[in-house]
Amino acid sequence: MLGLLLIYFIGKRFYDLSIEYNQKKWLYAILSVVVYYAAAMMLGFLLGILDVLFDWGVDWDNSFGWNLLGIPAGLLAVWGFYTILETKWKKTIVVVKDEIQDIGKHSEDI
Repeated sequence: MLGLLLIYFIGKRFYDLSIEYNQKKWLYAILSVVVYYAAAMMLGFLLGILDVLFDWGVDWDNSFGWNLLGIPAGLLAVWGFYTILETKWKKTIVVVKDEIQDIGKHSEDI
């Protein structure tokens, strides 16, 4: 149940961000969930490789513990993806300036 709530709130935040910057809403909502799961999976692969290389003797049967470990990795990746998109979209916003109000004013008055 925690996972479903987490997915909902991640997707909702990216959906709202996409609306704010006039982007494709569902694409970024779904992509954020994919980024979350991909980061958790990459952490699992990395830990598996490190376990083989350093012979840590990790208990891989404890799936609940591994799922809990994947949550921070996924959230960190989603946060990074969010900040990248937000800064990229902030740079591409075109501010419409009403120039009719400025007719006849000197450049130092504007």
